[in-house]
Amino acid sequence: MYDNSLVAAKLRHWEKYLERYRLPSWEEIPDIGLYMEQVVVVLKQYLDYMPPELKEEQFITAATINNYVRNKVMPMPVKKRYYRTHLAYLIMICSLKQGLSISLIQRLIPSNLSEEELKSVYAAYIARHRMATQYFSQQVLMAAGPILGLESDSSLASNHPEDMIAASAVVGGLARLLAEKLLLLEGQQAPKEEAE
Repeated sequence: MYDNSLVAAKLRHWEKYLERYRLPSWEEIPDIGLYMEQVVVVLKQYLDYMPPELKEEQFITAATINNYVRNKVMPMPVKKRYYRTHLAYLIMICSLKQGLSISLIQRLIPSNLSEEELKSVYAAYIARHRMATQYFSQQVLMAAGPILGLESDSSLASNHPEDMIAASAVVGGLARLLAEKLLLLEGQQAPKEEAE
């Protein structure tokens, strides 16, 4: 059903891409007051890790950005212009929404952060994003070892792309549940008997 040599070539290409991929640093984000159309173009460039077949679907639109503003997931633009703070919020929101609901993202990154607070949160986020990307690439290599002609001691290693698809879907779902469960623990304390 799948051509393993094609799958292997695509996996190697994606691994090399992810190895080089970086979210922009705070200083690299433009702070000149972009209009909505420009914001959409810039975000698509920053979040260019999606497969070409999926890029044609509009995953970043003016309507979604307007919804984020309306629902107070991010600050309002200034006279219809978006600055560095807005773009930093949007980069984090767009990259997190693959694994979290918007309401949980809003809890994770409050929309009322000062610029200094946001700068610190954003710097920590892009560092964590980079580490998670590297970790993910390593896990893919271990799971795809047989397809790539590599030895792997991973219990998920398989020579069948269907197995990798199913395992990836399950891991993705479990990762989302873990993130949601941890976010819901904010402000709660364990009962005394559980803490000991």
